Amino acid sequence: MVSMGLVTLDLPAPGQMRGRWAAFAAICAARGWGDMCRADGPVWHFDDGGGNWADLHHLGAARAVLTGYDHEYSETYYGPAAEEFGEEQTDLLAGAPDWWHPVARRSLDEKRYVGFVYGFEADPVTGGRWQRAAYHTEDGFHSVGLPAVTLESTRESILEFTREAPGLGGALPRPDAVDALIAADGEVTAAQVTAVIGEGGAWDAEAGAAAARRFRMH
Repeated sequence: MVSMGLVTLDLPAPGQMRGRWAAFAAICAARGWGDMCRADGPVWHFDDGGGNWADLHHLGAARAVLTGYDHEYSETYYGPAAEEFGEEQTDLLAGAPDWWHPVARRSLDEKRYVGFVYGFEADPVTGGRWQRAAYHTEDGFHSVGLPAVTLESTRESILEFTREAPGLGGALPRPDAVDALIAADGEVTAAQVTAVIGEGGAWDAEAGAAAARRFRMH
């Protein structure tokens, strides 16, 4: 579907992603890897530690912009990257409203390559929609690996990151504990984190719960 030069995307609204993003952040922080998945005020961050990243910027209650880059699969060259790599530029802001632009500029100012820029605007009837500029180049979004896009990918990521949790003794966490952590929607307690990672060991359930609760603070 194309509207006013923008392509509408089938992605969950920011509010639907919050519980998933916060739950994964809780596990990362409990493990001591809090920098890779966190909430910094209105910005939710994810990266895989290998150069792939996504940032969701909340612009008030009704708008958000998602930017990111996959260093292997983003074939969109935006801004300085086009000149640096000698590639034709993909205009990721073609037809985009003005409020997308500062977020894209912020990422460039931080000396990061940008492979995609998606904008979300809430709507009281439909709930809102995500859109991007119209292009046919692979932008890397689906390969970035953002767990919060689906419930299943969040569950899988949490299971993967808890395989070495000392409190589990090599076992997997209970599925109901993982689902409860996600369903908490950021209002996570240390007990809920402990239910996933087990008791004992060096992992920090309090740090995990604190990281999750930051997703409620913007």
